[in-house]
Amino acid sequence: MKEKVLERFLRYIAIDTQSDENSETTPSTEKQFNLARVLKKELEDLGMTDVSLDDKCYLMATLPSNTTKKVPTIGFIAHMDTSPDMPGAVPNPLIIKDYQGGDIVINKELKLSLTPGEFPELADYIGQTLITTDGTTLLGADDKAGIAEIITAMEYLINNPQIEHGTIKVGFTPDEEIGRGVDHFDVKKFAADFAYTLDGGGVGELEYENFNAAGAKIFVQGRNIHPGYAKDKMQNAMLMAIELSALLPAHERPEHTANYEGFYHLVKMEGTVENAMLQYIIRDHDKKKFEKRKQTITEAVMFMKKKYGDDVFRLELKDQYFNMKEMVLPVFHVVETAKMAMEELGIEPHVIPIRGGTDGARLSFMGLPCPNIFAGGHNFHGKFEYVPFESLEKAVKVILKIVDIYTSK
Repeated sequence: MKEKVLERFLRYIAIDTQSDENSETTPSTEKQFNLARVLKKELEDLGMTDVSLDDKCYLMATLPSNTTKKVPTIGFIAHMDTSPDMPGAVPNPLIIKDYQGGDIVINKELKLSLTPGEFPELADYIGQTLITTDGTTLLGADDKAGIAEIITAMEYLINNPQIEHGTIKVGFTPDEEIGRGVDHFDVKKFAADFAYTLDGGGVGELEYENFNAAGAKIFVQGRNIHPGYAKDKMQNAMLMAIELSALLPAHERPEHTANYEGFYHLVKMEGTVENAMLQYIIRDHDKKKFEKRKQTITEAVMFMKKKYGDDVFRLELKDQYFNMKEMVLPVFHVVETAKMAMEELGIEPHVIPIRGGTDGARLSFMGLPCPNIFAGGHNFHGKFEYVPFESLEKAVKVILKIVDIYTSK
């Protein structure tokens, strides 16, 4: 099992599956099919049934029940795409065996190192094997670690038929990193009573609360006049955009918030004197505070409209996903069972709110309660991403223990 999960992970991260937020297709990039087809064949070769890959790049499979006991149908889900923030294929991952602490040089030429000073959680992994980038790409543990863990757990159950289990569903999705991971997920076809996403996070993380989320784009129409004749005529769209940004509370940005504190995050800004655009993500765990945040950004735009003209500013504001907590609480056994599984394996559960979202958040509102379990990685979406090999193994064991607990009830 140990060698299998590592081999799979290294093989998967070598396949580029970046999604593209500017694409209007599903999947947003055709190259996500390259991994999906590999996984489809792998699931078929293992002996999974009902293996299907649709034209939207949603891959599903079933491990049939081998028990006469009445056991709920459990799903395990991960996403195939990687973040658009950095190159998504990893040709040269570094494997640091028996890490003894201190700095890890990941790229000498670029002078890049993983240091305990910047990443103190490294101290938790002394004596373990760490898999890192070479400083030129992200690693892809978010979420190819989850895929490797799920498939390895299914293989273990197939190879050990004496272990009783109910029906298990597996689902791999595209485009999670750009917020479209379950746009076309067929919950009815998946046919699970509940599910778990394995989507990033250090050992022990267990999450059933996430941000309420909205996206805002603010378009600014300026007036460009030759600077020699601009007095009382020019309206600089970039400066007006900066003025609007200053109306939002500076202390409520992601770099100044933690835990349940919400934020306004300026993720993109572009423009000229003639036109400018600000793109924000708006987040809060509390629904009332979330609605207030949307009201605040709307009022900021209205203020600027009154100052410069109604046609100068335009706001596009859209909800993205909501806090899954309200959908999970009625079936809280899904959280309690995952917590019990970790405890029985000697893993200390860390039940924390997600400062973001997962496919599980939207799936919960689609009728499939779906908390999130650690997949073991750290520092997602960037060149300092890494995952301990032992964390991959522990996640596989948690999947198997959850199956065992529900079968034993």
